Amino acid sequence: MAPMGIRLSPLGVAVFCLLGLGVIYHLYAGVISSRIAAFTQKRTVDLRELLALSIEAAVQGGREVKKVREENTLQEKTKGKTKEGASEKLTLGDLNSHRKMYYLIKNTYPYVKVNSEEHYVTDVELGVWNKEIPDDILQKVEGGKAVPADSITIWIDPLDATQEYTEDLLKYVTTMVCVAVDGKPIIGVIHRPFTGNTAWALVPEKSNVKARATYNMISPKVIISRSHAGKVKGFIREAFGNSTVILPGGGAGYKVLSLLDPIDKDIEEADMYIHVTFIKKWDICAGDALLTALGGHMTTLKGEQIDYSGAAGNEGGLLASIKLDHKALVEKLPAFSADKN
Repeated sequence: MAPMGIRLSPLGVAVFCLLGLGVIYHLYAGVISSRIAAFTQKRTVDLRELLALSIEAAVQGGREVKKVREENTLQEKTKGKTKEGASEKLTLGDLNSHRKMYYLIKNTYPYVKVNSEEHYVTDVELGVWNKEIPDDILQKVEGGKAVPADSITIWIDPLDATQEYTEDLLKYVTTMVCVAVDGKPIIGVIHRPFTGNTAWALVPEKSNVKARATYNMISPKVIISRSHAGKVKGFIREAFGNSTVILPGGGAGYKVLSLLDPIDKDIEEADMYIHVTFIKKWDICAGDALLTALGGHMTTLKGEQIDYSGAAGNEGGLLASIKLDHKALVEKLPAFSADKN
């Protein structure tokens, strides 16, 4: 006699399947709902942690910059021309620093937007932040200040002053990180690879650097770009007179440091920083945050605030000052047109 089997009618099959789905739902509904909630929940980032990460990224990038220069393995190339017609250099120092800085940040906060001067992509994941916060930040900055991740744009300059780097004018070289929230610079880090010193700030009023005691508005020392000067000298002398001292300097990071109480003895002192041609935002964002935290200003030549959430370039020129009447400085400047400079 053949063994008897259990046969279900189509209706029975349907009921069995529904019962099975019900059991699965009750088993996994909590897991699924928590996963959905985690996915849809608005991510936030703690600003103190982001400041510490930004410093670590700038320092690690700086080590790469220094190593390539000391080993003389620059592999110098030209990646094009600036708007003023100057050759725009690219070295192994730029690329290696970019990889360290960019991936350290992206591996830590993959959901945060990061804009870098370089665009080198690698399949190798380089570095994860160890979440260590330096003592001076722990002492000066309180934790728990979180901002939505989708409001953040991070600007990194893996090697500021590449032209000077190739010429062995190393005092001008910096690595920089800036964090903008809703387009406003909130965190600024400027690191000097060849001295090892770092200036940082968190807006408002938290910094490891300070302004100098005095500045001169009547007969100022004005620092400008040595490689992208444009028509800036005539522009400055028309504003402040022929006796104005004009200091050429390399790198936007170095120029901002020249406005502060020097972190190193080899930094020249200037009263203001002026630029009249196109400049990229990864060059200036960190300096903007530093000056803002110390009560200074970095604006276009018309006195407008610079937005750090949109396009990568600033067309409106640049005026940076601290402890001076910034509005009065803007009023002294001749009429500015980006098309003429």
